[in-house]
Amino acid sequence: MAFRHSVAGTTYVFDDLRTLLARATPFRSGDALAGVAAASAAERVAAQRALADLPLRHFLNEAIIPYEADEVTRLILDGHDPAAFAPIAHLTVGGFRDWLLAAPPEALPPIRAGLTPEMVAAVSKIMRVADLVSVAAKCRVVTRFRNTIGLPGTLSIRLQPNHPTDDPRGVAAAVLDGLLLGAGDAVIGVNPATDNVEQAMALLEMLEAVRERFAIPTQSCVLCHVTTSLRVIERGAPVDLVFQSIGGTEGVNRSFGVDLALLREAREAALALKRGTLGENVMYFETGQGSALSAEAHHGVDQQTLEARAYAVARAFAPLLVNSVVGFIGPEYLFDGKQILRAGLEDHFCGKLLGLPMGVDVCYTNHAEADQDDMDALLIALAVAGVTYIMGVPGADDVMLAYQSTSFHDGLTARALLGKTPAPEFAAWMERMGIGAGEAIPERLSPALIGLA
Repeated sequence: MAFRHSVAGTTYVFDDLRTLLARATPFRSGDALAGVAAASAAERVAAQRALADLPLRHFLNEAIIPYEADEVTRLILDGHDPAAFAPIAHLTVGGFRDWLLAAPPEALPPIRAGLTPEMVAAVSKIMRVADLVSVAAKCRVVTRFRNTIGLPGTLSIRLQPNHPTDDPRGVAAAVLDGLLLGAGDAVIGVNPATDNVEQAMALLEMLEAVRERFAIPTQSCVLCHVTTSLRVIERGAPVDLVFQSIGGTEGVNRSFGVDLALLREAREAALALKRGTLGENVMYFETGQGSALSAEAHHGVDQQTLEARAYAVARAFAPLLVNSVVGFIGPEYLFDGKQILRAGLEDHFCGKLLGLPMGVDVCYTNHAEADQDDMDALLIALAVAGVTYIMGVPGADDVMLAYQSTSFHDGLTARALLGKTPAPEFAAWMERMGIGAGEAIPERLSPALIGLA
């Protein structure tokens, strides 16, 4: 089905829904690289107006990637709940934007199962930054493992103690640094420099020893490939969360070495360990705009719509945490600070509206046209929008992954500015340990006690 709209006397024609969504997307370098971006601002406006007039029901009748060719499309359409969709089924995309802006927070959870990622991506494309922030701030998503993530008034932080050689002492030093600055309630999560069973086992056992020694109400994760996680589980490793990078098409997930069946197997293996004390959200997913284009598995779909489809994959596995590593892939996909800011707010909005515990790695690579001022702007906008968690990286400079993110102090600043706290169980632990109560280093967490001195 073709779509048409005229702007300033010129009629623009969009051959199908996939093309309409791509042309309506606010400009970013990845879509230009893929050859799907609008050729001009006028064409983009025409596409956005045509999209605003499109009934939401249309998304159930035209798949942007064929049902027969893609298991993510099948997951989306087979899982759609008509009853949950009914309250908004009469709306256009533009009408849905107006409905979202006016809706009270309690009206949003009942419609989640009736939303497809394409609907959510579509409405984000016609929203301003303030719209994305306003609606996301009303979305409540709460998950649990050893603590409670996502409660109103909280901002959690992933403690990211990466080390270029996975030296346990270096990792432990970064863990101590983060704990003393209030980070780690989302997860203490290490990206291993080398993805193998022995290294993952060593890091997991060290993190478990620290957590148990100080009775920290949080969870740990070594962000190795899901198949490595399955192997270390078989060997009796203390696995709390199973991590995996995912995307919005079957092809991009295959490029990551996974499919839906493997993710189900991993979740069942983690659940069987019964390590959670408050809940059973055992999965941790990362996503990022541009991954499908990198894998040559984008099917001519714009990168932001594909990112939203990745959230459908995540939603199927009831994760504790999901985050968009928004600027990590590089300027080929998000060129500068303006594009990164817009994409980060889109990702957060789409994920939260679909019912995910959405965090954002507020980050950029060193060859992007961005700097820490851009990240400060995105961080504060996300904190106002109710982002579930952010990253805590020593000095905001990840010495293993070689990119720039947010520091432990950045997390403290966001919490202080907006009156937010860590997860309640973690906040109570901090109080018991004297963290933030005036002691430079509480005696119970001295470097000597954890073998660093």
